[in-house]
Amino acid sequence: MAKPFLILQLRPEDETADDELEAIRRHGGLCADSVLRLRVENDGVPDLDLDAYAGIIVGGSPFDVSTPQDEKSPAQLRVEASFQRLLGDVVERDFPFLGCCSGNGLLGRYLGASISTRYGEPVGGVDVRLTDAGRKDPLLEGVPEVFRALVGHKEACDAVPPCSVLLATSDTCPVQMFRVGRNVYATQFHPEGDAAGFSVRINVYKRHGYFPPEAAPQLISAVECEDVAWSNRILARFVATYRDR
Repeated sequence: MAKPFLILQLRPEDETADDELEAIRRHGGLCADSVLRLRVENDGVPDLDLDAYAGIIVGGSPFDVSTPQDEKSPAQLRVEASFQRLLGDVVERDFPFLGCCSGNGLLGRYLGASISTRYGEPVGGVDVRLTDAGRKDPLLEGVPEVFRALVGHKEACDAVPPCSVLLATSDTCPVQMFRVGRNVYATQFHPEGDAAGFSVRINVYKRHGYFPPEAAPQLISAVECEDVAWSNRILARFVATYRDR
């Protein structure tokens, strides 16, 4: 029997967490019995036997790692502390990992990158460009040099994390995708993101400071016009690459 993918979620709201899980399954080509879901926003990441999983996928969250330590909630502090331990194992073993948005920030910080609000991006679609290294990466084989992806984040890596390779960039956020070793990946954009899922997030997070609440209908209309199929295929490629490894 194939090993399951471990989906680590950090969203406190049931509606957004459930929708994100379904999006990861749908665009990753994962059936219900091929994933194990852990919602770690309350208890952090438990001790894990990585050999039990095909790979790890980490979703987004309303937490920002650049928030001053004394302003972080107990839940966020638990999540960040436990991810430091997990990422130590992941990087040391070069274990298949895909961190999306918040997963990108957590991995970037673990590697020593500066994380700030300098390159935050409003909710919507952006043109993401592959670097020379990205064009050669097996996970991005066949992906156009420029493709559309959905974003929406207050913070990002200020520069490429130490010991990592930049795979994709954009005009508004220089670090859109990077890799550590051969198997550890992170994206600032949402490879699981689509119009339906972003509509849910826009409605739930419209008072979380990402955008003025009255802009929600306009943002939903805008994401409905986005074609992010290539972005979604990156998630599918990650799953296909490590499913039977």
